[in-house]
Amino acid sequence: MDRLNRMQLFTRIVERGSFAAAASDLGLARSTVTEAIKQLEDDIGVRLLERTTRHVTPTLDGRAFYERCLAILAEVDEAENIFRDAQPRGLLRVDAHGFLTRTFLLPRLDEFLDRYPLLDLQIGQGDRLVDLVREGVDCVIRAGEIADSGLIMRRLGVIAEITCASPAYIEKHGLPQSPDDLDGHVVVGFISSRTGHVMPLEFMVGDEVRHVTLPSRLTVNNSDTMVDLARRGYGLMQAPRYRLQQDIDDGVLVEVLSSFPPPPTLLSALYPQNRQLSPRVRAFIDWVVKVFAEAGL
Repeated sequence: MDRLNRMQLFTRIVERGSFAAAASDLGLARSTVTEAIKQLEDDIGVRLLERTTRHVTPTLDGRAFYERCLAILAEVDEAENIFRDAQPRGLLRVDAHGFLTRTFLLPRLDEFLDRYPLLDLQIGQGDRLVDLVREGVDCVIRAGEIADSGLIMRRLGVIAEITCASPAYIEKHGLPQSPDDLDGHVVVGFISSRTGHVMPLEFMVGDEVRHVTLPSRLTVNNSDTMVDLARRGYGLMQAPRYRLQQDIDDGVLVEVLSSFPPPPTLLSALYPQNRQLSPRVRAFIDWVVKVFAEAGL
């Protein structure tokens, strides 16, 4: 293994926090990884990694070397692309909500894979926040305002949101005409992975956003379960219109308070700064921007 490959291995270990995970990502034997890092430390003359039984973290010298490696590897990658066919290649790890993926990305996945035949795609799906660097994820697609996380954000569009309930729920609790009529109503509570608390309902009243906190006997941290519980009559819920439109068309859910919609939600792609020059990430971002633009978001 040459020095450049050892640098690539080292950055992957830092990002994954594990020799075993890095070895799996790169298709290497654990013994090969251990020996390569030992050789790298011997060449440099400093200890780069602190090892425990559960985790691996960079030393102060290791953190500084990691930052230099990122810059060097990005420059090498960019230089190679200038003189070869510039086709993105290798494994690209992305994460997006499952229903969003199935609705917008999967129907057009063939065009992405056909355009980039040297790319392999690993798609993670979930509602939780993902630590991109530690989990080795290249890019995530997320809805909502993004706190200052040190990640690079690319805006993809905005998603219309609606409030819904089942016909059985409306029959039992009545149909509210404004947010002031919500006394006695309940929600299917959705627990934010960011705050750990149930998210309030939001309504546009004029130019202002009104937050309404209602009781909830059932709380969940999975949006698929939230929708299923709302279908079964357990409470009001808010979600993207594209997510619930078929249920509304089929009469399974009823839109509530349509004159006071929730504010639209920002949809963004996020990726670490060290992926900024990656041809893989750049190809994926350009494609999803096109997909969501043509979907009218």
